[in-house]
Amino acid sequence: MTQLAEDRQTGIAHSKGIHLANFSRHFATGEKQSAVVAHPWLDDLRKRSIARFDSVGFPTTKQEDWRQTNVNAIAKTPFKLAGKPKDGSAIEHARCFGFADEAACELVFVNGRYEPQLSRLGKLLRGLKVVSLASAMPTPQATEIRDHLGKYADINANPFVALNSGFIDDGAFIRVPRGIHMEAPIHLLFISTADGGEPTVSHPRVLVVAEDNTEFSFVESYIGASGGEGAGAYFTNAVTELVIGENCAVDHCKVQHETDDAYHVGTMQVRIGRSSTFVSHSASLGAKLARNDLNVIFAGEFAEATLNGIVLLDGTRHCDNHTLLDHALPNCPSHELYKHVLKGKSTGVFRGKILVRPDAQKTDSKQTSKSLLLSDDAYMNSQPALEIYADDVKCTHGSTTGPVDEEMVFYLRSRGVGAEAARHLLTYAFAADITRRIRISPVRRLLEDYMAQQAGLPQDLRITDLGHHDEASR
Repeated sequence: MTQLAEDRQTGIAHSKGIHLANFSRHFATGEKQSAVVAHPWLDDLRKRSIARFDSVGFPTTKQEDWRQTNVNAIAKTPFKLAGKPKDGSAIEHARCFGFADEAACELVFVNGRYEPQLSRLGKLLRGLKVVSLASAMPTPQATEIRDHLGKYADINANPFVALNSGFIDDGAFIRVPRGIHMEAPIHLLFISTADGGEPTVSHPRVLVVAEDNTEFSFVESYIGASGGEGAGAYFTNAVTELVIGENCAVDHCKVQHETDDAYHVGTMQVRIGRSSTFVSHSASLGAKLARNDLNVIFAGEFAEATLNGIVLLDGTRHCDNHTLLDHALPNCPSHELYKHVLKGKSTGVFRGKILVRPDAQKTDSKQTSKSLLLSDDAYMNSQPALEIYADDVKCTHGSTTGPVDEEMVFYLRSRGVGAEAARHLLTYAFAADITRRIRISPVRRLLEDYMAQQAGLPQDLRITDLGHHDEASR
């Protein structure tokens, strides 16, 4: 028996000084409890992934990509695999955060497992597949899943991707066939419940395959079902792979609204085909510690990507957004705008990278990070970066961080607005510059209502103008 096997058996696996016992110990248990029908290729992926994680362990602040985010709290917490909730809180949250008739279909997952009684499939267009991974595995769709699952999110590049891949159990599989055009969004609602006793972990997995000439939108919502201090810690480790064919238009939203004691790590890997457009809106509202990785690869000429993000933090929360725009081919424009609003002792990190490879001539890429600090103890670390290996390109980046503009506060006060109301209104307007771009109505309303509530503003002050992706506002 190898030393690794002995460590796994005794539950005392270590890697680079970080305790890994909990995840290694539960790996065999997870295999027994898995809802996914066994396939040799899936078993191989899971075993390679957990072996990779056992080899490298959790990232540390000594690694450049994790220098500003310490995950020791995750590494040291004795998480167990999440099971069925003990109360009906998930039902209420599915009702509150669901899209109802505004979604083409809605899949609800509780603690990483598909819940058909809470989901609504609606009338799907012919050929469109929106199913749970577990239900797709016993069908011929398993072959298509095999061709894509784990091919884009690299287990060697990110330990949390390896951890998720090692525990693949359930999630969503979406295949949009050639020529499909959808107006209503597909909604994937992931609800996590705190046990109240032992900390729990779930590993949702999403695979989306868009064939040529398709147009659609989909939303990922990650919601915590138990709020309040001391409700219980849980960890959501999510991975999404999106494969976009040629001449497509895909609109994606991610809403992270976990509870105060939660940890959220999400990785999204996107591959864009020729002449396709991808628009992403990311909103981080909750979690004690959150890390979002969004990596976009331009795999076809004339592909275009727009990445927008909003982060609203208070207390001692921490959120780290890492983005990568990988320009591998010529004539691919990209635009990126991330905004942070920090108060209390919260901390934010933005690290955006534009990579222009030697063959990516005629690249036009713009990246902007703007942060608003509402307290003296809030801290923002913004690191926009350009890495360019081509000469015929136009790339810019910029970053600003500061408090509310007091001249604008004075202007509003001179018009009869109170000082506190003026600051709230300016803060709301700063963040609404992102939310007004969101074309999926339920998501936009959710964020606008949340911001208005946080700022104590009446509902009639919501900024609902959709606007356009104009360069002046980037």
